[in-house]
Amino acid sequence: MAEPLEGKVGCVGGADVVFPARRNLLQAGLDTMDSVGALWPRLLPTTVSSAAVTALCLMTGAWLFRLLWLRPGSEAAIDYSVPAPLPPSPERTVERSSVRLPGSTAVQCYAPATGRFLGLVNPASAAAVDRAVAAAAKAQLEWAKTTMAQRKAVLRTLLRHVLDNAAAIGQVAALDSGKTLADAHLGELLVTVERIRWTLVHGEQALRTETRPTSPLMLHKRNSVRYEPLGVVAALVSWNYPFHNLMGPVISSLFAGNAIVVKVSEQTAWSAAYFCAIARGALAAHGHDALLVHALVCWPGPASHLVSHPRISHVTFIGSRDVARQVAAAAAARGPTPVVAELGGKDPCLVLGSAAPDMARIVEVVLRGVFQAAGQNCIGIERVIADDSTEHDSVYARLVAALEPRVRALRLGPSADVGALISDSPIGRLEGLVADAVSRGARLLVGGHGHLHPSHPKGHYFEPTLLVDVRPDMPIAQTECFAPILCLLPCRSSDPNHVLALANATEYGLGASVFASERDPALEPIVAGLRAGMVAVNDFAAFYPAGLPFGGVAGSGYGRFAGPEGLRGLCNVKSVCEDRFPRLRLRTNIPRPLRYPVPDQQRAWDFVHGLVELGYGELSAKLRGLVRLVHNM
Repeated sequence: MAEPLEGKVGCVGGADVVFPARRNLLQAGLDTMDSVGALWPRLLPTTVSSAAVTALCLMTGAWLFRLLWLRPGSEAAIDYSVPAPLPPSPERTVERSSVRLPGSTAVQCYAPATGRFLGLVNPASAAAVDRAVAAAAKAQLEWAKTTMAQRKAVLRTLLRHVLDNAAAIGQVAALDSGKTLADAHLGELLVTVERIRWTLVHGEQALRTETRPTSPLMLHKRNSVRYEPLGVVAALVSWNYPFHNLMGPVISSLFAGNAIVVKVSEQTAWSAAYFCAIARGALAAHGHDALLVHALVCWPGPASHLVSHPRISHVTFIGSRDVARQVAAAAAARGPTPVVAELGGKDPCLVLGSAAPDMARIVEVVLRGVFQAAGQNCIGIERVIADDSTEHDSVYARLVAALEPRVRALRLGPSADVGALISDSPIGRLEGLVADAVSRGARLLVGGHGHLHPSHPKGHYFEPTLLVDVRPDMPIAQTECFAPILCLLPCRSSDPNHVLALANATEYGLGASVFASERDPALEPIVAGLRAGMVAVNDFAAFYPAGLPFGGVAGSGYGRFAGPEGLRGLCNVKSVCEDRFPRLRLRTNIPRPLRYPVPDQQRAWDFVHGLVELGYGELSAKLRGLVRLVHNM
């Protein structure tokens, strides 16, 4: 067997980082814009009119880029290199499709799409967790003193590296998680570079000290809110987007002045060392301690040790509700440590009758929203609820007719339309959910079973599935599938109350989509009534790469990451009240009636009563209050 990668403090395994000479600043900016300009046209096929809008946005973006990033004093991005892991041998596939091996503690890494062996990783022990946290804490002491300009310089360098090495990063992410290259670039790279861009442009404003108003009785005071680093934070992230799920918390944590220890999933342990080295390389390029960032692979015991570690100040968790309960309990054992939890969803896509003229586009959006990354998306479309109020040619009927041939045409494979599941363990559960729905009256038009790929028999595939006439009481309408399954539910009207009853019928509340005419009077009541943390109107998941807070309600978790709220959540939000005129020595003095020992309780009460009336009463009450104060001084 191959030698396991060494489980040391920090990144899993080792990676060399090389730094060529710096480039000219202007050229660096232009190179970055060229990369962004080349990326978008491939990702966003547009009509002629929307292409013109896109071109205008790109030109405006280029102008803003020069204005905001290339102003005098901005530090240039620095080139550095991180060797990507070697691709697997096509001849060697795993004998056992599992990350666990009998008689071994090592994590077996393999490609879910092909079953090809990638390597072994030694999991971190509790002692290794302690070493990682200690090293991060030491590095953070100096990092907390850095300026926003210094932190931006690191992110600028990171952005350059990600854009310049997008192909390698996408290939590694696709190989480790089973998704196609197109899905990797869309779901791993685009959202990551947007997170960096947003942080560069808006992050400093989000963390700038704010002034707050004072009360009428405290006019001699000035108030402010400061956003200060917490220290060392932790993130426990899921496997479905290994690059973005690791890099997102790293970007926000570093910009907030923290160090971070990321516990990556055992399912994607192979790519963790490479992705961690990318973040570390950007830090080292600017002379900062690379041990600010650590990526660890470990089994549940050491993971619980990380969450309950006394030097961990905050935990971000992305995963299942069962594991979230364990994380919350461990975080509460010492501290308690605050936890932000994102626990998946059963996101509805609502198609009202007024959306009929936009049906062709909606079909494309639904297909992408369901089958992107084989449906393994926390904000993927899990339920399509469409208006079926008309007897003939309803929106629901048109969707069924349009979707069936499209879903039937989808191809499975690492370089086809739909990639692999992360493992074969969900296949039996998924087949059972589909069969149960059919037994209860749903119609299975396409798929519904696991798929043995003729070229990759060790791959984990599930047939693209179209299930129609689903009712909200069926288990498949209540359970997060996390699979390439399109469930279509008819809705007898576009009345907001009826639509919301269907949309809010699950215990989840992460994201939602609503398609309707902007003039439809039902649109706003539905948006307002959706039990969800995020809603996209006439789009799918547009809120994700937009600098908005990400998170859900109810069974989908609590707290937010990303956007200003996410950055501030990684800070000690410190309220400061100080003298407005310190040179005049106008300071708060304890009035004589309130000094201990209190000489007369009745006079003390009358004095406080007058103080409240003077500060907050109407004019007549203010006058009475003033009299009380003078009388009881």
